[in-house]
Amino acid sequence: MSNKEKEGLERVNDHNGLAEQFESHRNHLQSVAYRILGSRNEADDAVQESWIRLSRSDMSSVENIGGWMTTIVSRVCLDMLRARKSRHEDLTIDRAPEPVTHFRDGSDPEYEALMADAVGHAMLVVLGKLSPAERIAFVLHDIFGMSFADIASILGRNEAASRKLASRARQRVKGDESASRAEELRRKRELVDAFLAASRAGDFEKLLYILDPNVVTRNDPAFPPAANAPVVVHGSQAAAKQFAGRAQGAQPALVNGSVGAVIGPLDRILFVLVFTVKNDKITEIEMIADRARLRQLDLALLSD
Repeated sequence: MSNKEKEGLERVNDHNGLAEQFESHRNHLQSVAYRILGSRNEADDAVQESWIRLSRSDMSSVENIGGWMTTIVSRVCLDMLRARKSRHEDLTIDRAPEPVTHFRDGSDPEYEALMADAVGHAMLVVLGKLSPAERIAFVLHDIFGMSFADIASILGRNEAASRKLASRARQRVKGDESASRAEELRRKRELVDAFLAASRAGDFEKLLYILDPNVVTRNDPAFPPAANAPVVVHGSQAAAKQFAGRAQGAQPALVNGSVGAVIGPLDRILFVLVFTVKNDKITEIEMIADRARLRQLDLALLSD
């Protein structure tokens, strides 16, 4: 074999080795790109463009190939964010994608856990309000733990400026999260208020409307009237029958930071109701009457 043929074979082997390493990092790169861009299709495009750029790069002096791949995909995403910005295509509520609920395969549990934790509609909308540089700095540092020195090289800024971008983004994200939490509590308070009002009035149909058809009610035998009742009751019909005409002395309250109801004055509580809400329906009601459990609750009455 000639020297020229050997050199050609080495290049092919190097390319194949690089491709194998790229594939081993693909899930991580897709995760980074999705967090930054908020679109699975665009994330796939970014990863593909990253491979093209990587395959054309001189890798002889690269010591951390995984870190270099993350750098490249981040630069591609930054270019895409800037292009989106120039076209006035910021991520909005109408354009925000659905949460990731399925994955390419089950070969990378760490990737699946990362993608499943909070990459949902709300977070993507919040990130969509950041500038491209803020978004890159926040995602790479706060979510993926990249150093500000490496982020600075991606953004073309110094380390102090990159740190300030991440800090500013963090404040905006936390502010939006607080507003989202307040809105969640407001909506749950409205639902609990409607439930208590329907219960007091004996409005069976309204209770059925508020309750999920498959609602689960968990009674506490420590409350004497519930001693002979089933501990667990399934379905909205049974729950509505149990609560219709009741809750006369119930007051809305924060129970461990979430909206619930207290029956009786705080110094002589009969029992507490804890509600689970999904899709604006009550899906679970738990009664707590046991004195030891009641003492462990953080309770605060809510004013009208």
